[in-house]
Amino acid sequence: MNRSLRWALAAALASLALVVAACGGDDNGGGGGNAGDTSGNQEGIPAGKKGGNLTFLSSADVDYVDPGQTYYVFGFQVGTATNRTLYGFKPDNSTTPIPDLATGEPQISSDNKTITVKIRKGVKFAPPVNREVTSKDIKYAFERAFSKNVPNGYAGTYFSSIEGAPKAANTGDIKPISGIQTPDDSTLVFKLKEAEAPLVSQALVLPITTPVPEEYAKKFDAKTPTTYDKNVAFTGPYMIKNNSQGALVGWQQGKRMEIVRNPNWDPKTDFRPAYLDRIVIEMGNDDLTVATRRALNGTHIACCDAGLPPAPVLKQAVTRFKDQILFAPGGGTRYPSFNTTIKPFDDINIRKAIIAVTDRTALRLARGGASAGDIASGFLPPGMPGFEEAGGLKQNTDLDFLSKPEGDPAVAKKYMLAAKKDGVPVSSDGKYTGGKVFAVATNADPNKKVAEVFQGQMEKLGFKLNMRLVPRNTELTRFCDRPDAKVAVCPTVGWFKDFSDPQSMLDPTFNGENILETGNVNWPQLDVSSINQAMNKAAVLPVGKDRSEAWAKINHMVMEQAPGVPFMWDKTAFVYSKDVQGVINDYLTGIDFTYTSFK
Repeated sequence: MNRSLRWALAAALASLALVVAACGGDDNGGGGGNAGDTSGNQEGIPAGKKGGNLTFLSSADVDYVDPGQTYYVFGFQVGTATNRTLYGFKPDNSTTPIPDLATGEPQISSDNKTITVKIRKGVKFAPPVNREVTSKDIKYAFERAFSKNVPNGYAGTYFSSIEGAPKAANTGDIKPISGIQTPDDSTLVFKLKEAEAPLVSQALVLPITTPVPEEYAKKFDAKTPTTYDKNVAFTGPYMIKNNSQGALVGWQQGKRMEIVRNPNWDPKTDFRPAYLDRIVIEMGNDDLTVATRRALNGTHIACCDAGLPPAPVLKQAVTRFKDQILFAPGGGTRYPSFNTTIKPFDDINIRKAIIAVTDRTALRLARGGASAGDIASGFLPPGMPGFEEAGGLKQNTDLDFLSKPEGDPAVAKKYMLAAKKDGVPVSSDGKYTGGKVFAVATNADPNKKVAEVFQGQMEKLGFKLNMRLVPRNTELTRFCDRPDAKVAVCPTVGWFKDFSDPQSMLDPTFNGENILETGNVNWPQLDVSSINQAMNKAAVLPVGKDRSEAWAKINHMVMEQAPGVPFMWDKTAFVYSKDVQGVINDYLTGIDFTYTSFK
């Protein structure tokens, strides 16, 4: 007997504050109709008109275009416009997924070990592939994402329970996975080793479910790493401009990306209206003050990819341009991260001391102050199941090193002297006397400002940072996401939900079993057996009170290890010219290119 999974959390999170316009502006949250309904005239959604070319100003490039590799917010924003997944989200609802490539909700067996999904007909790949998408294309997408050729940051986290899945993701060749079955072109079946259907089914919103045509992609996937990233076959309403062989000639990495309509897209199969004709992403806008003002005062321009504008510009925007800015809950936590495998951060007392001394209100101020978000004291953000069970806005404040948002020098000194007893080079007055510490941060404000403020916090305890400032995508893909880069501190990282489940916040980022050679998002490389085991047990709990409470306890266990300095549960902002009708997608925590239009 199969039962239809009523996707959890929608009722529990019905009160979640969704997309709101700043300073009392209209509710410009997005949303969509059923497949084929492109009017965009649902409640809270501005009705758009077709046509027009939008320029989007970004500080950095996407991490990847390849849906098997992208795991960065900006990559998701571009991917949502250019590709299709099994399930997606309307812009104003990040908690209730809706069918995209799928025709309906996933069907779950009574033992939570089988998931069946029916695939929509009539969806075609863009040129040069041109043929209709089948279930086999999604099966291949999963198989490649487990291989060393296509380093994926979450395949092993959410999908390791699939029968026949490699024991270690990103380590072997592309091989068939027996537990992913395609009885016909319109049916996809997942057979699981453990009763993890509640987790796996929710994760079907991720880009790993984007179809990849094996006959076209295999020549690119034969290389390590794959070169499919420069030759993606798209399925969404838009595509990056390519040539007759499929090469993405419209993407000059780090400089410019030209997104045009996909001639094979059928609006009758899609819930996205896709109003715009063309989107040009101009990269390298490191100075967000200039970029924000250019958008606010220009025409046909939107901005930005790096969260909130700098504080002075944000203040001006919400007073003088209140109809040209949107805010959305970020759905995540920002924190400087310590590499627990590198001295002196392998000593827990050092980590606790830095957290204790850090003025988290100062870090938040660098991102815009109170309007930018709430002071964080843990890793489960507002609106996430487990947040209230963890203590809400006061979670983990029973820990003395986290009890005072403005910092506590006395507690910091206590832990520094404890580290001295451990053999760490610390002076008698509680100052670090070792060498410089290698740190990598984003080179664009407001993250750049955050890094500078955090550097000042660490200097209070004698730490000197060898700080390298790089574009956001470089910070992640070449440094913080790679253990072999030996970065000791990543001051400007943060984690935002993959979907509305506490496991999606804590498992990829703090489970030692999820440390990867590339695409690693367990930045602290935290590997504590008791935490790993607790996560494995909590993963199979059904959605509900017990699951939320279990992950709330894990949140506390993680914070006890002091892997980073959670300082803000933030909001994100999107600014645009007066002729642009902007829409933020609450799941993407940024612009929704498929709902934004011109007035």
